[in-house]
Amino acid sequence: MTEITKEQTKQYRDAFLANNKQVALQRGVVKNGISASAENVAAHVENTPVFSIDLATGKVSNQKQSGRCWMFAALNTFRHKMLQQFQLKEFELSQNYTFFWDKYEKANYFYENILATADQEASSREVAFLLQTPQQDGGQWDMIVSLFKKYGVVPKVVMPESSNSSNSRDLNKYLNKLLRKHAVVLRKLVADKAAEKEIVVKRSAMLQEVYTLLATALGTPPEVFDFEYRDEEKNYHLDQGLTPQSFYDKYIGVDLDEYVSIINAPTADKPYNRSYTVSMLGNVVGGTPVKYLNLDMETFKQLAVKQLEDGESVWFGCDVGQSSTRDSGIMALNAFDIVDLFEADFSMTKAERLDHGDSLMTHAMVLTGVDVVDGKSTKWKVENSWGEKVGEKGFFVMSDAWMDEYTYQIVVRKEYLTKEQLEAFEAEPVVLAPWDPMGALA
Repeated sequence: MTEITKEQTKQYRDAFLANNKQVALQRGVVKNGISASAENVAAHVENTPVFSIDLATGKVSNQKQSGRCWMFAALNTFRHKMLQQFQLKEFELSQNYTFFWDKYEKANYFYENILATADQEASSREVAFLLQTPQQDGGQWDMIVSLFKKYGVVPKVVMPESSNSSNSRDLNKYLNKLLRKHAVVLRKLVADKAAEKEIVVKRSAMLQEVYTLLATALGTPPEVFDFEYRDEEKNYHLDQGLTPQSFYDKYIGVDLDEYVSIINAPTADKPYNRSYTVSMLGNVVGGTPVKYLNLDMETFKQLAVKQLEDGESVWFGCDVGQSSTRDSGIMALNAFDIVDLFEADFSMTKAERLDHGDSLMTHAMVLTGVDVVDGKSTKWKVENSWGEKVGEKGFFVMSDAWMDEYTYQIVVRKEYLTKEQLEAFEAEPVVLAPWDPMGALA
């Protein structure tokens, strides 16, 4: 064991106080904070919000105090299509509707995993992982696909936001309490060798409790509704007797099977041109399994550019908290000059950050533009879901170098993949552990 001695600490103190530059910096950092003191104006100059490809998207949405970025991003890609096709000026799809069914399905998915691990001790790594967070707001692209396929979508006016969808802290607190109690009951039934029929009956009663909790907190999802709107020419439209599924088919019409998740994870355990999945990751039992194709970063970016060139925005996942300014909306490696501020070396490779817990996907947004110079991407336009008071009316600018280091996932049409890439995606995936960083929820 190596103990810190008083002599060592005095030596460090003396060295710090003898460094006049550092003492001067100390005054500014103590008063103003780390980020404010380190923010680099040069990053703003280098990342102006002008792009050679810039898609029309309308106003940004606002997920408020919730972790629903992944579903906001997916619904925003659909909204972009509807705005253009039906000449809508302002329109949103209901995030609360999708939120309800995600919570409902995640409860059942949790039961499935609890029963599958019921022969393990509660202290085992898998069971402890499940119980730590039985469900949460975040998700993955394939999880939203499962929800859209099963439940469709509805306009926001049909199921508007609730207090608990806009601020989900209490909802998650009490839903997770309920699910942990259900886990106790299910594990005891298995330990007591209860008949399968008894477990099925009990599980159904538990789902009723979950439905009641969700309906009370979020409202009751509509089964049939009318859709009325005025287009940009002020023409009135009325479509009656729609279901969420028929609305999706008529007004969205996107074949979700034609899209594929691409990741960039340059770690030794994940060779490129292979497909991967994550154990115990999902929401809808029997839904679309989570699956990725791991590709190198240059190919990754080329695929995103192709889709933008064809006029379609791109769902993507990244580690948004790394070297980004929330208010001004700059995502750049030099957004903050932390190295000079602390005289410390923070540098790691992307693989090292993934392997050592320093970074993973934390947020999903939408690529709506890119600046291509001499055939190379230089910066990207990002539609966030934090409202219009951040960035440029809610839009961020991401440098190409930042994308290399902190972007982990995009969703693109299969038609852009080569035959070899598509075969690699469709091959039997390598199964990753539940706690693998590629299993992170945006």
